[in-house]
Amino acid sequence: MEARKWFTSLLLGSALLLLGAAVTSAQEAPAAPPRDGVSLTVYNSGSALVQDRRTFTFETGESVINFTDVASGIDATSVSFKSLTDPNGTIVLEQNYVYDLVDSSALLQKYIDEVIQVTMTDGTLYSGQLLSSSGDIILRLEGGEVVIVRLADARDIRFPTLPEGLITRPTLRWLVSSAQGGEQQVELKYLTYGMNWTADYTFLLARDNTALDVNGWVTLTNNSGAGYRDAQLKLVAGDVNRLPQPMATPTMMFDAMAAAPQEERRVEQREIFEYQLYEITRPVTIGSNEIKQIEFVTAAGVPATTFYVYDGSMPFYGYSYPMADQYGDTGITTVGTYLEFTTGEEDGLGADLPAGRVRVYQQDVDGSALLIGENSIDHTPMGEDIQLYLGNAFDLVGERKQTEFRRISDKVVQESFEIRLRNRKDDTPVTIRVPERLYRWSNWEILNASADYTRRDSATIEFRVEVPAGGETVLTYTVQYAFP
Repeated sequence: MEARKWFTSLLLGSALLLLGAAVTSAQEAPAAPPRDGVSLTVYNSGSALVQDRRTFTFETGESVINFTDVASGIDATSVSFKSLTDPNGTIVLEQNYVYDLVDSSALLQKYIDEVIQVTMTDGTLYSGQLLSSSGDIILRLEGGEVVIVRLADARDIRFPTLPEGLITRPTLRWLVSSAQGGEQQVELKYLTYGMNWTADYTFLLARDNTALDVNGWVTLTNNSGAGYRDAQLKLVAGDVNRLPQPMATPTMMFDAMAAAPQEERRVEQREIFEYQLYEITRPVTIGSNEIKQIEFVTAAGVPATTFYVYDGSMPFYGYSYPMADQYGDTGITTVGTYLEFTTGEEDGLGADLPAGRVRVYQQDVDGSALLIGENSIDHTPMGEDIQLYLGNAFDLVGERKQTEFRRISDKVVQESFEIRLRNRKDDTPVTIRVPERLYRWSNWEILNASADYTRRDSATIEFRVEVPAGGETVLTYTVQYAFP
């Protein structure tokens, strides 16, 4: 079946080439004039605002203006057309988005009930009225005889003309009324889907885990169906509210993207409304179906720390009224490794970080860099702390078990836990953070604990436990709940 579809497309593609160049050009909309300038504002929600300036020749009175270089991912309801030369004397009467493009299926559908010619591989020529193009082709010959032509046996298919209404590129078409004829510069604005940007970060963690070198890259993906040469490029970071996207038409589907070279970093950052805007301070050419990277933040020696967390307690799902021991051990033994730093200016970074993916590397003793963790961050303004989970520590193990559960009365229960933390590093003592969630009820009291703790919120405490190199530390505590 796939081979037949491919063969059909090949035949019909050959048929299109057989049409005269004059006939084809006569059916196309006139090409749009070159751009006077283009500006792109790309949002990290998968859309972009295109502002395009062109100079068209207008006739006095009513005339038709065709624009053929539009992105095929366009939201046609967002289009704005304005004459910059004569804004008061030029009025848009109609606006149309035409996307009935030439392809094999569209061409056959347009020729239903019309005469076409099919030449078979053995040289037999059929000329007749096309009755159906679903699957094989059904023709009514001149004498009234109906034949079924198998596409697998056809050599080529000829059409006398390109049917009216089919175009080779998506086209915006305006019916305008102009008070003056001649050249006018117009500005076109529209939103398009299929264009997005994300931030990608590379962190190089010092060997002693105390500092970071930071590089942040804008990764721009253009899948909108159009290219933009020497564009003024702006990127908006933030959660801009948009309504759900419409269903994509076939003209919005594209091939896999090819990576583009990394560009020189020249980026200015400023606030706009409640968002952050990054403007590239030089013209940027963005090809269709292209991924482009531009460095936008860099810093060296940003203070950082790493820490360990053993989180073996039950997650909090909401309070209940337990009168029995219904909470078993979680069985979690892994100890997570985390990286922490701040985006504040006093620590050397001094930048807002848009949401994106973070890859953390560290140099080995021979100088080669190794990936030690990967995660993502949300939009983070300057001055905030960031914590990244990098993975589980190989040499650290935790065990948690409930050692006692007692019902003191119908409204009071007590339970005790034992948490064992083992450090299999031969020469490095560690501190492990141990959060414990007190999930039975909001009215709780720690009756005894073998280590100091801090209260993180109304239902969580945290211990910080020292574990010697090659040793084990046992943490115990008892909590009492009083129910109303």
